[in-house]
Amino acid sequence: MSEKYYISWQDFHRDVKNLADKIRVSGNYSQIIAVSRGGLLPAGILAYELDIRKTQTINMSSYDHNYERRRDEDIELECHIDVVDEHTLIVDDLADTGRTFQILRKKFPQAHFACVYAKPQGGADAGIFARALPEQWIVFPWDVE
Repeated sequence: MSEKYYISWQDFHRDVKNLADKIRVSGNYSQIIAVSRGGLLPAGILAYELDIRKTQTINMSSYDHNYERRRDEDIELECHIDVVDEHTLIVDDLADTGRTFQILRKKFPQAHFACVYAKPQGGADAGIFARALPEQWIVFPWDVE
């Protein structure tokens, strides 16, 4: 996976708005839970687009400081969420392998899951996503130096 796939701010914002359109037709949601850190920006935009005022976060670290994937048992998960039901939308930026959503689905089985982008392996776990991406390293606009 040596090639990189760059996403501009304009493309990102457009894709999040497209995701909002897909979410509108998929159901009625009363709260958004952002998976920190990648899900913070799309969750904020979605909260405005969908007029959802109740937002919360899950702090989840599935990569270490060297960008190496941690084993499931080593993943750090921190959240102080009161109620998660069928009107809860959990949002992340990317479903790469689907692993993040697999782990969260076990903890929050009633929630619905959405992300802006999904790679081939992660798409099935994403639930709702705006755009499929190739199996390349994704460089988000906030990652560009």
